[in-house]
Amino acid sequence: MSTQTQSLKTLLLSAVMSCFVSQGFAQTQNKEANDWLKELSSRIELHGYAQAGFTWNHQDGKHTNTFDLKRSLFWAKARITDRWSFLFMHDFSSVVQEFYTDYRITNNKALTVRIGQFKNGYTLENPLSPTKVELISVLSQGATYLAGCGSDPLFGVNYGRDLGLEIYGYLFNDHLYYELQLMQGQGINCKDRNNEKDFIARLDYRPVENWRIVATGQLGRGHAIATSKYNPGIAVGDNYVRNRWSAGAEWKSHTQGLDYWKNRCASVRGEVLGGKDGDVNSFGAYMTACVPVCKILDVVGTVDYFDYNTDAKMQQTNTTLGVQHWFYRTCRAQLQYTLSSPRHGDAFGSLQAQIQVAF
Repeated sequence: MSTQTQSLKTLLLSAVMSCFVSQGFAQTQNKEANDWLKELSSRIELHGYAQAGFTWNHQDGKHTNTFDLKRSLFWAKARITDRWSFLFMHDFSSVVQEFYTDYRITNNKALTVRIGQFKNGYTLENPLSPTKVELISVLSQGATYLAGCGSDPLFGVNYGRDLGLEIYGYLFNDHLYYELQLMQGQGINCKDRNNEKDFIARLDYRPVENWRIVATGQLGRGHAIATSKYNPGIAVGDNYVRNRWSAGAEWKSHTQGLDYWKNRCASVRGEVLGGKDGDVNSFGAYMTACVPVCKILDVVGTVDYFDYNTDAKMQQTNTTLGVQHWFYRTCRAQLQYTLSSPRHGDAFGSLQAQIQVAF
């Protein structure tokens, strides 16, 4: 064999070996990239929902009507490790709602610490998701006012959320859930306007799987950002006592396999709650029931009483009756009528329709 032929064979063999090595290296790189993407996707959850509809109001002999987009939220939750996670939530129809990180300290679920911006633990209702709550208006009058969801002018619109630190966990084979929160007391996305923080405690006891009893309390001081007809003695910029308490219970006919679509349940939820803002006391109570009546419809009813100022007798009772249809997984259509009866003034009504799309 000539030297020239031998050199040619060596060159061809080197080229073939180079191809195999390059292909193997590329396959290794692709496999590593795919494994990394699978690992990443398994640790990230993406969720979102939108609630939009139509509202018709009749008050003081006048009618108004409007289409409205109530909520449009998206959130991502990342499981960084088996103990450490992070969540970010934004409402596209308003502002950033939540951002916090959790770290589980114990091997079991007994103690986890959370820091950031999140829902406060006051009332049975406030921590519940609007995608599961029966009412289109979401919360009772008392929970809306006292938890800081928007109807208290002194505190402003803060969607029941605040900045702070929390420890929580499950004890006694998950029969008892607790939350202890040290919150800023000023609401979301802003610095504190006083140097005093709010303390909120929550105990959620489940004697059996489908029944729970919840007690919550709050000690704190607010900083008024506006004046309020319910509490005219507090001026803008005043620091004032802002204390709350509540006790309630919830029963569901079953919880096993519950998906709100094909395997729905009957439920009853009720609570008494009160607060003190400065020298003014408030008190309320509500009861909400939801009963499946056929394959496609639930009947929803609520009686909701709240007195914004017990000395001035500024109470109102809302009675709501409606139906809802879960047409696909967490998607539903709702129709509800609410009759509002204030102590001072004539009764007025509201008819609401809403579509919820969620994933």
